[in-house]
Amino acid sequence: MIFGLAQKIKVPEGSSAYQYLATLTGCLGVLSSAMHFGWPSPSLPYLLSASSHISVSSQDGSWLASMPCIGAASGSIMTAYLVDRIGRKNCMLMTAPGYLLAWLMVAFASTIWELYAARFICGWADGLVFTAFPMYLGEIASYDIRGLLGSSLQLSMIFGMLLINIIGSYLSITNTALVCAVLPPVFFALFWLMPDSPYYLVMKGNIEEASRNLQLLRQTKDVSNELNRVIESVRVEKEQAGRFYELFTVASNRRAAIIVFGLRAIQQFSGTTVITFYAQSIFHEASGDMSPTTATMIYFSLQLLCALVSSFLVDKVGRKPLLIVSIIGSGVALSLEGTYFYLSANTDLDVSSLRVVPLVALLGYVVIFNLGMGVIPVLFLGEMFPTSVKAFALCVADIWFGVIVTMVAKFFQIMQDDFGISVPFFAFAACCAIGLVFIVLLVPETRGKTLEEIQLELKGIEKEKPEDSSRA
Repeated sequence: MIFGLAQKIKVPEGSSAYQYLATLTGCLGVLSSAMHFGWPSPSLPYLLSASSHISVSSQDGSWLASMPCIGAASGSIMTAYLVDRIGRKNCMLMTAPGYLLAWLMVAFASTIWELYAARFICGWADGLVFTAFPMYLGEIASYDIRGLLGSSLQLSMIFGMLLINIIGSYLSITNTALVCAVLPPVFFALFWLMPDSPYYLVMKGNIEEASRNLQLLRQTKDVSNELNRVIESVRVEKEQAGRFYELFTVASNRRAAIIVFGLRAIQQFSGTTVITFYAQSIFHEASGDMSPTTATMIYFSLQLLCALVSSFLVDKVGRKPLLIVSIIGSGVALSLEGTYFYLSANTDLDVSSLRVVPLVALLGYVVIFNLGMGVIPVLFLGEMFPTSVKAFALCVADIWFGVIVTMVAKFFQIMQDDFGISVPFFAFAACCAIGLVFIVLLVPETRGKTLEEIQLELKGIEKEKPEDSSRA
């Protein structure tokens, strides 16, 4: 069906249009994830209020915020088993019923336990999305736009959280969930038409379909050089057996794991997801006369704009320079935020004339964070691992992400309740300083390199880049 449609739609020779189309439709699944993920921001203030139809404590709220991260472990483990058996595309399609069910459960929940169950189910679907989709993007993308396409995951997450904050701020929890429930079926219908990964098809011995998919994705008839590289890469990686423990026992895989897991930890210990969970609550304390809802929408709009800018810069400026600038700026902004809240709560100083400082610092944080740290750690998920262990690696990475986010969310809630909101901000700033050292010493530059070249660099082997313009 895809190829029939492709023949009817006139696309210039060598165009990347079908790579963008596959990415865009796949991102509808990520959008569903993001809207579930950001749901606590507009919903928790109501659920924690006296008028809530469900009794929810502050501790319940923190568990609601982090429950998808707990559920993601089950989805990640399932995907690690299925992704090389039924394909990246089919694993993505499995998420649509899960997201639909979760929204319907949220819409009609009458107890906290029903909300917990709904959030766990959407976490299960998240585990599939963030294991399968980075693999899919890394394997369909040409080397020169892989950074842009890989950045679409974070862009979709931010856009989804902006949407849920807009919808959730003006509609009831029930109506918000019913509106959001429309998206998963739309995603399923559109992404079902997209081609599967040529790498996966070669792994299954379906060379003819892999060739057709490459022709569609590259919009050129001669894909023999790229197809041969994919076949050779898969052959070599199959000979390595690809057992789970090789993620840690093979030196190049271990180095990739340290880089990816380390960046994901630094990303979360810089406070980004927690600020997302509690965005409206934080803006209530920080925004002065501005409505927390308005400030939150500005926050996510600015975040989306900066992530979009980063997605275009990442293939031009490079990954590492953006990471360095981003982590330094984030640390400065978080320090200013913590300092204001500390002076306001723990000293007799009159800070009324400085009410604009925490809002400016928070918005400054979102600008600089999303130029690098917000986008690139997710991009690396699809770049760093060989096919032989990629499924295992992304499974572990997603579980790791869930553990880290849960830890940070609980840390924020406990520190804020017991010691004041300034303490977690100072802690996040300290993590940025540690992250700077990590990035400078350990993170490589992957701009303009094929997946095969990245693996050679991780193994310490230098190879001259081929001139062939069809590199993937």
